[in-house]
Amino acid sequence: MPSVIGLLEERERAAVQRVEALRAEADRVLAALREAELDWERFFVSRETVVEVLAGRDGVEEADTPALGDSEPSPSPSPSPSPSPSPSGAVPGSVVPAWCEGLVVAVLSPEYQRIMTVLTAAEGALSCRELAAGLGVEPVAAKVEGVRSKANRLVRQGWLVKEPSGRFALSAGVRGGGS
Repeated sequence: MPSVIGLLEERERAAVQRVEALRAEADRVLAALREAELDWERFFVSRETVVEVLAGRDGVEEADTPALGDSEPSPSPSPSPSPSPSPSGAVPGSVVPAWCEGLVVAVLSPEYQRIMTVLTAAEGALSCRELAAGLGVEPVAAKVEGVRSKANRLVRQGWLVKEPSGRFALSAGVRGGGS
């Protein structure tokens, strides 16, 4: 007749094996998720780039950055030969100028100003879900991804930094940001 301790040890070994198998499966799924997210982000950035190119923006800083005194970015900030934004998806006012010393949040369109206001009030970096909650946005995937898209655009233009954890914070030097 087997002992009670022996039976418990046998069940414990089986439970440990199950936990190890599930951890290995979880690691595999998380790695696949990270890879899928990177692919998604790559396609998203590619699509945004195509929209910008089709809109006639050439990526030159002078065309992207309004004068320091401007309160809103204008669709055509300089008399360059670039055509005005086309109806291919570019929305007037959604251009995010590259951040440089002396540029103020007021040059951003209202939706980006709101993101900057929430991050300025935060005591640290925020996840997209926290940022969406601070903006009063419904915490559904589509809305949170819209906030993530805008935050990533602010990262690319130097207004925000994205931590390895995926959280967003103000860039050093941005008014209200770190030093």
